[in-house]
Amino acid sequence: MATARIYAREKATLLLVARNSQRLEALAAELRVRGASHVEIAAMDLEVASRDAPALMLGWKTKLGGLDHVHLIYGYLGSQQAASADPTELARITSANYSTAVQWCEAAATILRQQKYGSLVAVSSVAGDRGRKSNYAYGAAKGALSLYVQGLAHALSSSGARAVVVKPGFIDTPMTDGMNKDSALWATPDKVAIVLRRAAENGGPIQYAPRKWRAIMLALRAMPSFVFHRAKW
Repeated sequence: MATARIYAREKATLLLVARNSQRLEALAAELRVRGASHVEIAAMDLEVASRDAPALMLGWKTKLGGLDHVHLIYGYLGSQQAASADPTELARITSANYSTAVQWCEAAATILRQQKYGSLVAVSSVAGDRGRKSNYAYGAAKGALSLYVQGLAHALSSSGARAVVVKPGFIDTPMTDGMNKDSALWATPDKVAIVLRRAAENGGPIQYAPRKWRAIMLALRAMPSFVFHRAKW
């Protein structure tokens, strides 16, 4: 939503896709007031609809009259404790964060490759940089998504199109309700949205949001296992 507001201020034509039609309609009305030249909505469950991703993506391109940027921002945090005990929860985490997400990435990349311009920006997570006991199912799925989008970036590199994976740290959203948010590491959606919008235009295939997470995760990845395993995270 925060990213869409940036595009609205630029008078962009937008297509919003999510499950909740009432929230989509409310956001579309808001974006029109904020300056968007045209706003379309499509209410659907992206996990379920992923099997039809190529056809849907092509249809949306036709409806919009073109396709410049695709932002893939969806996932499911879930519970590691539940995932360790319930195969259904584990499957849901891996589906939402990786196996269905890459269907949309590939569908977008196919169009971008053919038209030789545009960008795919997929939101992953710093959780995918190193497995932690508190959320390793989620982290593994996000890590796989990051690697997939890096591969797409390589595959698109000679076409004129781009793919970027953005790895946010802690974001103050409903997805993280219930967590302790007193740390200075937490960012607002607006700050992360700025990174996402910039990533659509330029920069390398891997970006962190905010940027400080690049250094944080570099240190975390370099930490010896005997030290890492003593931490309660």
